[in-house]
Amino acid sequence: MSRSAILSSSIAKKYWMAATGLFLCLFLVGHLLGNLQLILKTGEEGRRAFNEYAYFMGHNIFIKVLSYATYISILFHAADGIMLAVQNRQARPVKYAYNNPSANSSGMARQMAVLGTAILVFIVIHMANFWWKVKVSSEPFPVHTYVISSTDQMGMAKTDTLYYTHTPSLQPVPVNPMIVVKNGTELYFKEVNVKVGDTYKDLHKIVMAFFGKSVNGAPVNEYALFAVVLYVLAMAVLSFHLMHGFSSAFQSLGLNHKKYMPGIKLFGKIFAIVVPTAFAIIPILIFLSK
Repeated sequence: MSRSAILSSSIAKKYWMAATGLFLCLFLVGHLLGNLQLILKTGEEGRRAFNEYAYFMGHNIFIKVLSYATYISILFHAADGIMLAVQNRQARPVKYAYNNPSANSSGMARQMAVLGTAILVFIVIHMANFWWKVKVSSEPFPVHTYVISSTDQMGMAKTDTLYYTHTPSLQPVPVNPMIVVKNGTELYFKEVNVKVGDTYKDLHKIVMAFFGKSVNGAPVNEYALFAVVLYVLAMAVLSFHLMHGFSSAFQSLGLNHKKYMPGIKLFGKIFAIVVPTAFAIIPILIFLSK
């Protein structure tokens, strides 16, 4: 069999589908661990933890390589799934006189292409609201600033607004007209064009504003409830997709030994419930807490 025939075969597509699917499951776990900082830590501590996490994810070379591998896997997984669905349909252009699909496969198995397409649409919307704004958009992005209270020499209370930099204890940089932000996060003295430090993009603020109905009683996003509901529905779809996809990936790779497969199926069901549910809880708690 030629190389092109192997790559175009349904068996090869199932192998790639399974491999990319399992890799994306690992991505989900890593992404969830990072996002949980939005609710596990509160106030300025949580804000710093999440923004530092986002900075690390965008600047570590190993994470960058994994990020591009993730983007490629998503596209490949989606395209492969569509081609498999088309190929399966073309293999049976005439329906059987008696058709009882539930006897041979679960409802989720027959709807994998539909569920996968819905997830792909959600990913595009999700990246447009967050990834695009952080990585691509030319619009000014908020940077991380914080307020400290102190007393002056006369004993009068005062507040100062500072940029949160990579070394805040050694280099407090006040927010004032003399300091300008360049290249997204670099701080410069305006008059002499000398760099004084690096701050963080405030992705925490963007997420809180997107899912939060108010901040300190002031309305933030009038569509916050719609965003939360859409996100939760997307996680429900993801759960159904994983419910079948996780265990079937091992079967496609030939790792379906009768001794281990029951445990793999059980773990897959737990994974399909716990991970999407944990993702869904995050925007719900943000909405309810604001």
